Amino acid sequence: MPETLLPFITYVFALGIAAVIPGPGVAALVGRALGYGFASSLPFIIGLAIGDIFFLTVAILGLAALAAAASGVFFVVKILGGLYLIYLGWKFWTADVEKPKVVGGAARNPWLVLISGLVVTLGNPKTVLFYLALLPTVLDLTAVGPGEWAALSVLTMVTLVVVLVPYALLAGRLRTTLTRPKALRRLNRCAAVMFFGAGGLILRNASR
Repeated sequence: MPETLLPFITYVFALGIAAVIPGPGVAALVGRALGYGFASSLPFIIGLAIGDIFFLTVAILGLAALAAAASGVFFVVKILGGLYLIYLGWKFWTADVEKPKVVGGAARNPWLVLISGLVVTLGNPKTVLFYLALLPTVLDLTAVGPGEWAALSVLTMVTLVVVLVPYALLAGRLRTTLTRPKALRRLNRCAAVMFFGAGGLILRNASR
């Protein structure tokens, strides 16, 4: 194995471990897949990954101090993201499963779904910790140029998609196999709990 590839392999391994551990992002993803199905969760995954690439870029550029200075912005993002997830949870908890559409179309808009995934990542302290604190121990950030950044960005996107798609796929399949109103109502309540939990975690972290 070429030594030049070892840091990238180490990075993928570390990122995969961090991503597979359930947190607000995974909880929100499962809730979305339970509520809307697998296809609707794909833009959410892309949004989560874009947020990771943002923090990757911040770490590479050595902007940890800038990120700390912008803590007020991140605080607002956390509050908005947490409240949005709680709002979705409330929509699913109170949804009428007898109707074809249980939620508004805005929550299904791919661009809005992508943005919501981005907001969840930006409000997740575990992601901030990984890229600003742990990443420098995995990679020599002073040796990362534009080419290496592009490669790391692609690896980040691919790794997160590979890790997170199974969560969404399993939850989405569960959604499609249930057709009885009583079962759908229970599924909606499960989705609501996932949204409540993810939103609550983000708000709790924002209050610290």
